[in-house]
Amino acid sequence: MRVSEQSFSSGYLYQISQLGSQQNQLQVEASTGLKVTMPEDNPAVMGEALDQQTEAQASTQYQSNISQLQGTATATSGVISGLNTIVGQASQIATQAGGVSSTQDLSNYATEVNSLINQAIATANTQNQGSYLLGGTQTATPPYVATTDANGNVTAVTYAGNSSVAKSEVAAGVTLSAQTLGTNTTGSGPEGLITDSRSGADLINHLIQLRNDLQSGSTSAVSGTDLQNLTKDQDNISSHVAANGVVQSQLQTAGNVASQTTLNINTQLGTETNADLAQVLTELSQAQNSYTAALETGSKLMQISLVDFLT
Repeated sequence: MRVSEQSFSSGYLYQISQLGSQQNQLQVEASTGLKVTMPEDNPAVMGEALDQQTEAQASTQYQSNISQLQGTATATSGVISGLNTIVGQASQIATQAGGVSSTQDLSNYATEVNSLINQAIATANTQNQGSYLLGGTQTATPPYVATTDANGNVTAVTYAGNSSVAKSEVAAGVTLSAQTLGTNTTGSGPEGLITDSRSGADLINHLIQLRNDLQSGSTSAVSGTDLQNLTKDQDNISSHVAANGVVQSQLQTAGNVASQTTLNINTQLGTETNADLAQVLTELSQAQNSYTAALETGSKLMQISLVDFLT
């Protein structure tokens, strides 16, 4: 059966088009390193790839959140450590001053405690990357505001923060907070580092009272009530040391999980979408040869057909 010239031309052009498309696709894979770049390349693989990219983006966001929380936790650890040193020094002064009768010695101790009060307020108002650490979610202003007398001595402090802490998602459905409250007198929620009604801690006010008792020469109060109060402060700070350590450990674990998850997703995504360059180059060479051969064959056949027509 004789094939018409029109039928041959249509089939030939279709074949040339297919070979050209194959060649173009392989060239794209060779240049991009990807075997899937458009949904129509492989709808199933592209759909899976898009899902994995969404998971990877979420995991990357978790890592960012964790990094920020770790910065807060580390900075807060420094604050806790600084206050721990202050209460330790104050306790030592209270212990030593309990058996002192010299007015001058007591005055010297009072001066030392006055310095500790200023240090405690400055430490409690520590910032990390522009945010105050101990004010709860009120991070834009200093959490502790001091009232001073005519001599510049602190007579009282006011807490300007709140009793809420911010949380961030570190895994799907899992949130953590690295914040530590400075003061909590509500009787519930996170414990306050400086002041907490449940533990009886009230460090700055206890330091003020210790200084006042030293100035007035009330050594019985110094060795009794003041020292007991400082013990409460010390115990409260110790509990925060432990709590901060737990948070940092949790963040480290969450960070490791998020990092491994991102790595696994990217590896799987690469397996599904990355082209095998050696195979692509081989197939590209074959496609180019087939395309060239088809053009040459078609050209010869068209010449023969033209000769037949003329004769």
